[in-house]
Formats: sequence, C-alpha cells, structure tokens
Amino acid sequence: MYATNYHRASSVEEAVKLATDNGDAKFVSGGQTLIATMKQRLASPSDLIDLRHVAALKGIAVNGRSVRIGAAVTHAEVAASAELRAVCPALANLAGGIGDPHVRHLGTIGGSIANNDPAADYPSAMLALDATIVTDRREIAASDFFQGLFTTALEEGEMITAIRFEAPEKAGYAKFPNPASRYAMTGVFVARRGGAVRVAVTGAGADGVFRHEGLELALSGNWAPDAVGGVSIDPTNLMSDLHASSEYRANLVKVMAKRAVASTL
Repeated sequence: MYATNYHRASSVEEAVKLATDNGDAKFVSGGQTLIATMKQRLASPSDLIDLRHVAALKGIAVNGRSVRIGAAVTHAEVAASAELRAVCPALANLAGGIGDPHVRHLGTIGGSIANNDPAADYPSAMLALDATIVTDRREIAASDFFQGLFTTALEEGEMITAIRFEAPEKAGYAKFPNPASRYAMTGVFVARRGGAVRVAVTGAGADGVFRHEGLELALSGNWAPDAVGGVSIDPTNLMSDLHASSEYRANLVKVMAKRAVASTL
C-alpha cells in the first residue's frame, strides 16, 4: 500500500467539503470495490473520505409505494427489509444474491451504483424500476445516469445520497451468476407498472447495462414467460469473454427473462 489520508465524515456537507478541498479524494463506505482496487495499485487516491457514519445516508423508507433507500444502506439491509419486501420483493431478492455474506454486510447500494460495474446487479434494477438517483447536487433519472462501462453521470466530487422509485405492480430478477464471484454473467430485471413494461439486462452488454425493447414489447402484450420465446436477442453488442461467448449470453438473456417473469407469478 501507499500513503493516503483518512477522513471520517459526519455529514453530507462535511464529506462534500473534504472532497472539494482534496482534489484527488475518493468517497468510501463498504470499500468492496475501492479498497480492492487500491490493493492492486489501480487506484491511488490521496485521501479517503469515510461515509459510514453519515446518518443522512442510512435507512430505508417506504411510504405507500414510494421507496427511498439511503446510499450507505448495505446489501444485507436491503435484503432484510420487511417494508421493502412488502412492496418490491424483487429488489430485496436481488440484494440477497450479491456476493457472499461478507460482501453483503459491507457493500452498499450507493457504492455499487456509483461504480457501475458491467456485471453488477443493481444497475439493472435501477433502469427497470425507472429509479431516480439523488446526489448532493441534483436528481438524475437512471436512464441518464448509467453511461457505459464503469461510467456514470456523476461529476467530480459529486456524491450519491439516496435512490428513489415507485414500486411497480410486478417485478422480478433472475441472474446466471459467475460461480466464483457471484457477479452476473447475465442478469435480467423485469418490471410492470400499468401498461408499461421495462426490462433491463446486466452482465451481458459490451457497453454495460441496457434496456431491451423487444422483450419489453413482448411482455407488454403478454406478461408470461412464454412471451419471451419469440423474441430475438442480437449477440452483436453482447460481451464475449473466457466465461461465455456473446451467443451464449444472448441465450441467457432469454432464459433469465423467462425466470424473472416466472418469479412474479
């Protein structure tokens, strides 16, 4: 490791000021991505700003079907929330399938979204749920937030403070996990609200998370696993690596979409 300055912020305002005053600073909460990256010497922030003690970033609030999740809420807390599970069990189930117990009890929803790993689970949920990403400066629609591999709309020093969304009538998530990391080799989140259906795919896109219009159209007409069967999944823009070819991932998109829908019935 190398020298870095540690700061323990007690408020959003203090954290933002520390980031402003230290140009090469990074926010850290669970540290499941950043600390590992630092150990590999792929990141070398001059300062680390610890967000674990900022009360405003914690808590899950459900008011009717309106949901607000603080950015520092852990995956384990999302999975265990009875209030959240009552209105959107798909998101709680998604969180319960992330990594292992160590990762779930340290990693946070805000950190995962900010990192935007192309195989992470939460980005697909945010897109499918039409969520709003709240920062210390503004509110960003999920469709505008995710901009490519490890790339988001966040500006330098901008910090996610919460995620908001209206719980859909139906939602489901299914993924084919890498057996070692539990990251999604392909994951599909489906959501239906009124006559509108949104389907988001993670782990498969060469440019990260994306929505699939063909699946959305098919499920808008018939919310059933069989509706997915006639949809063509083009492998052209899908990822191909040592774990799976783009053609294999194209098949997984259909299989996971069927399973996601089936989980809602």
